[in-house]
Amino acid sequence: MARELTIGGFRIDDDSDCFIIAEVGHNHQGDIEKCKELFLAAKECGCHAVKLQKRSNRTLFTRDMYESAYDNENSYGDTYGSHREALEFGWDEYQELKRYCAEIQIIFFATAFDFESADFLMKLDVPAFKIASGDLTNLPLIKYVAGFGRPVVMSTGGGTMEDVQRAYDAAMPINPQITILQCTAGYPPDFDQLNLRTIETFREAFPNIVIGLSAHDSGIAMAPAAYVLGARILEKHFTLNRAWKGTDHAFSLERPGMRRLVRDLQRTRIALGDGQKRQYPTEKKPLFKMAKKLVAARDLAVGHQLTREDIAIRSPNDGLPPYELENVIGKVLKRSLTTDENLGHEDLE
Repeated sequence: MARELTIGGFRIDDDSDCFIIAEVGHNHQGDIEKCKELFLAAKECGCHAVKLQKRSNRTLFTRDMYESAYDNENSYGDTYGSHREALEFGWDEYQELKRYCAEIQIIFFATAFDFESADFLMKLDVPAFKIASGDLTNLPLIKYVAGFGRPVVMSTGGGTMEDVQRAYDAAMPINPQITILQCTAGYPPDFDQLNLRTIETFREAFPNIVIGLSAHDSGIAMAPAAYVLGARILEKHFTLNRAWKGTDHAFSLERPGMRRLVRDLQRTRIALGDGQKRQYPTEKKPLFKMAKKLVAARDLAVGHQLTREDIAIRSPNDGLPPYELENVIGKVLKRSLTTDENLGHEDLE
């Protein structure tokens, strides 16, 4: 069974470009106009989708956590609950953002952190749902979201292979439109914690679904490596200014980085080719100068029997290739040759 998934009209498979999600999260800082600016920038960079995070904060957190003090340089409120509420968009904002994404032609969806948020997003009619790493073990939510029948993108940060298999087994009978992303839930993680070869492990364990990478690392170099390993979805945090207030901005990509990431992923797909070794037209001119041929090492008379010392290997490449050397030694010349003159089979008896 071929791996295939379609999100918002974009078909993802082993031969496709990488589906690139700009994870905006709460980098909009609770400002809808700033959010639109982020969405437009992502579109201009070549991303296929933008993603937010939806939480029903009052029911998602315990009262103690919601009311706990939250006083730090990245806080938007005195308590954790007020901080989260300051960054949360409501129904009107989501409708406006959905209309805006349709206008600029970029796919828009979000992470559902709880049942109420899942219902909210389904009512909004998003084309896909994201399950965060923290909900990899939340089978009730995974099954609930899978029941909507829309593509489900599941991150796996902090999970074991047993956790991933359990989530797959829970969702797959309900909705086969799932994709699993390798993820390390550090913000950002060290490079020795990325474990990109897990992409190959996932591809082997789940041969019927698309595999991807949710990349929390700083930079763009790991994205092409992930594509080569088989990732066909890439989620990357995105901002307009890495110095802005907020925990995610520091490891997010700004516009120049996202443009290069999109470019490099497209080049990677093309560069992988079909695996058939061939010579290309662009190689002929360089190889004319660099590759070698067989020529006379000195003036040679007609009737001379060739020895190794009679033959030189020199450029340019417009004669008999050097691999023919053993086939001409011992042959007799049908005509005389001058130094550096090409040696050909037609010159031999």
